[in-house]
Amino acid sequence: MSVNDLTLAKNLTVRVNDLCVGLETGEAPILEMVTGVTRDLLVWWFSLSHIDAREFNYHPGQRQAILNAIYAHEVLKAPLPKDLYAELAADELLASAGLIKELSLPKNAHPKYCMKMATGTGKTWVLQALLIWQYLNAKHHDGQDTGTTFSTNFLIVAPGLIVYDRLLVAFLGKEHEGKRNFETSDLAKFQSLFVPDTYRQEIFSFVQGAVATKEDIGRKVTGGGLIAITNWHLLAGLEEVLNEETIVDPGQAIEPDQVVESVFPLRPGRSAGNDLNQLDQKYLSGSELQYLADLESLVVFNDEAHRIHAVKKAGETTEVEWQKSLTYIAEGKGKHFVQVDFSATPYNQIGSGMSLTKAMFPHIVVDFDLKTAMRAGLVKSLVLDKRKEIASLELDFKAERDEKGKVIGLSDGQRVMLRAGLTKLKKLEEDFARLDPLRRPKMMVMCEDTDVSPHVEGFFRSEGLSNEEFLRVDSGKKDELKKDDWNRVRERLFDVDRHPEPRVIISVLMLREGFDVNNICVIVPLRSTQAQILLEQTIGRGLRLMWREAEYTDTKIENRQLIRQSKEPNSLIDVLSIIEHPAFMEFYAELMKEGLVGETTDETPGGGATGDLISVGLREGYEEYDIGIPFILEEEEETVSRKDIALEKLASFEGFTLAQLKNLVGKGDKFTSHDVETGKMFGDYRVDGGIMTATGYNDYIARLVNRVSLMLTEPLTESKRSYANMAKFPYMQIEKPKLAGLADRYIRQRLFSGEFAPLEDENWRMLLLDPVATHVITQLARAIMAAEETRIEGETVVNHRYLSEVAKLSMRESFSVEVVKCIYPRLPYPSQSGNLEKNFILWADADSTVDAFCKINEQRHHFTRLRYLKDDGLPAFYSPDFVVRSKDCIYLVETKAKGQISHPNVQRKKMAAVNWCANINRLPAEKRGNREWHYVLLSEATFYEWRDKNARMAEMLDFARLREQTGAVQTSLL
Repeated sequence: MSVNDLTLAKNLTVRVNDLCVGLETGEAPILEMVTGVTRDLLVWWFSLSHIDAREFNYHPGQRQAILNAIYAHEVLKAPLPKDLYAELAADELLASAGLIKELSLPKNAHPKYCMKMATGTGKTWVLQALLIWQYLNAKHHDGQDTGTTFSTNFLIVAPGLIVYDRLLVAFLGKEHEGKRNFETSDLAKFQSLFVPDTYRQEIFSFVQGAVATKEDIGRKVTGGGLIAITNWHLLAGLEEVLNEETIVDPGQAIEPDQVVESVFPLRPGRSAGNDLNQLDQKYLSGSELQYLADLESLVVFNDEAHRIHAVKKAGETTEVEWQKSLTYIAEGKGKHFVQVDFSATPYNQIGSGMSLTKAMFPHIVVDFDLKTAMRAGLVKSLVLDKRKEIASLELDFKAERDEKGKVIGLSDGQRVMLRAGLTKLKKLEEDFARLDPLRRPKMMVMCEDTDVSPHVEGFFRSEGLSNEEFLRVDSGKKDELKKDDWNRVRERLFDVDRHPEPRVIISVLMLREGFDVNNICVIVPLRSTQAQILLEQTIGRGLRLMWREAEYTDTKIENRQLIRQSKEPNSLIDVLSIIEHPAFMEFYAELMKEGLVGETTDETPGGGATGDLISVGLREGYEEYDIGIPFILEEEEETVSRKDIALEKLASFEGFTLAQLKNLVGKGDKFTSHDVETGKMFGDYRVDGGIMTATGYNDYIARLVNRVSLMLTEPLTESKRSYANMAKFPYMQIEKPKLAGLADRYIRQRLFSGEFAPLEDENWRMLLLDPVATHVITQLARAIMAAEETRIEGETVVNHRYLSEVAKLSMRESFSVEVVKCIYPRLPYPSQSGNLEKNFILWADADSTVDAFCKINEQRHHFTRLRYLKDDGLPAFYSPDFVVRSKDCIYLVETKAKGQISHPNVQRKKMAAVNWCANINRLPAEKRGNREWHYVLLSEATFYEWRDKNARMAEMLDFARLREQTGAVQTSLL
């Protein structure tokens, strides 16, 4: 048993998962162990009711990282690493004196959690979730002594400028002309995932006001908390090291020139134009650490945390400077200092050559490694390009150097690898362009050092590439450019996915971390180093998915299955090609053994890089088969005007005289109280016989007004069916004060054909009698009805969205069929359990009662989505499978296999669709295509029964269509 077994992470994950059973429905045991704020967040992030309503959600690896951190910190009360082992991995702690010693060091004297997450799996989203959790709890746990520490102060440490810039974009948005647009930040773009509605504005205000860049730490005044974002150089007491590529291994000692720079007497320097601002900045450079150290509490997030840990050489462990700074900042804070580390490679390499071993960080609390991410399809699949020319020649893969070690050119082996990569890139570009011209694959070349990269540039020029087609990104290039020119290069680099150029990116180590683009499809690793941590980082640059849409899911699943079977993939959709380098074979062999890395040769089977994926555009003359979906933008309005009511038009009461009414007052039922034990009677009282009771005249008028109002507007009812019928009519426009005045004047002046004084001798009691009360209510109601005039103003405004707005669809040729009566010449069906949809397509195309039809692609035809309320009452969206046009009707068709029809959410979708169709059918015929719209929930049994009896499809759809329901009417498709 050793730390490398990650026993702590495994045991923590098992316990957390047991406590999270039922979290999807909001009933997990963990919800009873956390604060109300945390409960709100967990339900928002992980309950199915919210997940189904969002387009983006946390994947299982992110979910596990968030839950493990919350359980360890909040439920276990922020234990130190040693306490966490005692709770969850005591056997490992007892078995290793070295581990006990390690965990007793000052750097482990505070809560500390490491997230081992593969590159490309969204570590930044986990970081943002945990920051939100900490901040909201610190603000809202009402001062309760929960035993857990939360903070509103955060320090986010990046390994270099590339990651630093990415973090600023994640929190503040992209920068343009010196200003950042918060709407382009991750927080704003994915707000429906990160923050519940009730906390959203609070979080947005905090982030926009609290973020301090590395230049502003200790200088910017923030209220209510701090989000300080910096690179590690601030913690090391240095400026950004431009020659970043010289740092080969994590924890390497700082070079002498950097040490001199950090201790030499302060000077502006000629390169800064002797600018005194530079002098001020250097003078204040130590104040940031002191400012952070003086904070009462702080949560530190270390991105790419393998860069801040110790290195062990010759038996001596050396802490890198920025780890020392973190230890200094943590002093005196105890549990009020929390450290959260993120890394795809959280280990140090110990020894060299054959004795080279890994030493995993001891505080890893979650393990979502590259292998797991690849199996889940969260990153690209990985293949080695084994060219025949490489396999058949003994070549040198190191750059050529003279006797002094100066690089004089590329070796033959390097040229062969670059040419192989360029050939692969050209093939991908051609094949991808046929499927989607906006998908532009890129190639990355990782060089030995900055002396080699200019020779790589020269090679590409000799191969016919223009200067715009490749981009060199290393410290040598950075030194050649002015700051503004470098900033433009950097912006071009981060936007590389959206532009055809550059096609090739050349780097040494500057882009080994934080270069988060999606279109790297070919990597040529010219470096000869065997350090596995650098191999993993190099591969990580190309792992992010390029083809995320649902229509590509099937082919990607098949590729992974073929790779697991040691077969060549059918396509290169979301496949990262590595041009094989002999130095990396041991690393590749491990992944190949587990079926995670495949091999490709010169020719990819299946017709090219895209396999059997094809792009299908609109057919010639598609207009004949196009179908427009109507949207009600504005409805006609009913307006009500009211004429004055003349008292003389209200009839007097003639059933009884006032004297007779006076005698009737008090003739209601009498009740007497009886003592249960003695039988004694006492306290006679009477229940008046009128239809209304009141305690005085004013109370009578108030009750009268309410009764008339309810009578005119129809009373509310428990029955949804009754309520739906009532809701079709407008509410009477009653102003209760005016009605009260009218009732008072009518009673005093007209009710008894003369003056009536209700307050004399309690005359108002006569108004309670049934005949009188009924007469008053009837007269007032009739008068109001007669005085109101209803007229229709304006007209219903309808817009149509046509299916042809989606000019192209991607589909697999082997899982699609040719059709005639559709705007597209081919339509797809699912590769798994897709026979019902396939047969529906074939029958619809062949049946003469069908004029036109189309299978809905819910990602591309997003405007066909219908909104419905799920079984738990929360809103969600879905799209029908087909839209079919016959001579007289248009049908929205949902096909369902046996057993799916009765699901509660299927029934709710049904109600929403039927009510939407009912709304459309109330439009004038010309605004709905001169056809009735209907919804069909078609079971598999019904479909085959009608088809096999040679029935007509239109007849089947008319039979199976659902009739209008009387529930609440849905007025909008979206």
